[in-house]
Amino acid sequence: MNLLSIGISHNTASLDIRERMWMSNDEVKEALKQLKEKYFNEAMLVSTCNRTELYGLTPDTQVDDAGLKTFLIDFKGASGIVTPNHFYGSLAGGSVSHLFKVAAGVDSMVIGDIQILNQVKEAFNLATETGVMGPVMNRLMQATLHVGKRVRTETSICEGAVSVSYAAVELASKIFAELSKKSALLIGAGETGELTMKHLIGKGIGRIKIANRTREKAEALITSLKAYTIGEVLDYDQISEALRTVDIVITSVNSPAYIVQPDHVRSMMKQRANNPLFIIDISVPRSVDPSCNKVENVFVYDMDSLSAIVDKNIEKRKAELPKVTTIVREETLEFFKWHNSLQVGPTIQELTSAIESIRQLEVERNINRFKPEDRELVEMLTKRIINKILHQPITNLRNGAQNGARGSETVNRIKALRDLFGIEEKDSHGS
Repeated sequence: MNLLSIGISHNTASLDIRERMWMSNDEVKEALKQLKEKYFNEAMLVSTCNRTELYGLTPDTQVDDAGLKTFLIDFKGASGIVTPNHFYGSLAGGSVSHLFKVAAGVDSMVIGDIQILNQVKEAFNLATETGVMGPVMNRLMQATLHVGKRVRTETSICEGAVSVSYAAVELASKIFAELSKKSALLIGAGETGELTMKHLIGKGIGRIKIANRTREKAEALITSLKAYTIGEVLDYDQISEALRTVDIVITSVNSPAYIVQPDHVRSMMKQRANNPLFIIDISVPRSVDPSCNKVENVFVYDMDSLSAIVDKNIEKRKAELPKVTTIVREETLEFFKWHNSLQVGPTIQELTSAIESIRQLEVERNINRFKPEDRELVEMLTKRIINKILHQPITNLRNGAQNGARGSETVNRIKALRDLFGIEEKDSHGS
């Protein structure tokens, strides 16, 4: 199989290099059109913030990977900044296995990344829209999505928060059984605040109040997340009052002093009938005075508490890697069985037809030498001889493909058969 893959990722290139190679959807489509004209029968491009990878089927076994790297660099106008040394690549089974690992999330910066499967699916969709997909890449897409589904259902590699913001929300969801009936105060609308708010919405939080030094930024966050019905923006000086009504407080701001003080909390706890208040401080430096934890029914978790949760979850995910490796190996084998059968089937059919033609020709030439009553027996006998002769080579060829023999081995067997029996070689179009 003339499948190859080349690309750059967080494993080989820094962020500034990956940024230069990132492609928009329109760029991906244009690149695929040009690549199909110059290099491939079928192709697909994955471009995310952490990787830009090209997969394609070449018309023959001679692969100009240096030319492909130069093409990608020139296409992005990154010559002199991005070099061929930033790229990695593999062929045939290595490419299939790599794509499966990518889809499984085990080649991601964060092991078990759940977004990458959708990004790979989107890449296949773009290739389909561009008209550069074919039977092999379509089958590869189905197999890739199947790997992603198996990994998510048969392993727990995607489970457990591995970011501090998500760990904060997971902690809140464990404390309160029904977040839909709870309200949260989010202090800070920066990048971490935005991620935290997304996770809170994803967990079905009932209400969210947001306080940020720049009110417009908090308002913009509610607009961007379309949280009009559950979101409310507060002024910074309304934080103390908000402590009286919310169940959860999550802070992620840079502040030279503590924003939440024990005296504030103690005062507000009297007004909320001592209903529990959970405060999760993911600011560095901390924005909640640790002494708040001494106030009755107030529970404060800081970055160290959450980091311990994240570290534990990362170790749990790493422990799942052997299961994922097994799935990738099994599905790679299955893909090659399918691919090998593509080549074996037509060859068996053509070989059988060629031998049958010889039999028929010789029977016709000599049939008059036999008595009329014996001619049916001649037909039957010659067919039986042919079937006996072909049985073993056909069985071996078919079994080799079904057992997942390396593509090159199957191709060599097919070529030998075609040469020996004078069967015309057909253009495989990379398959």
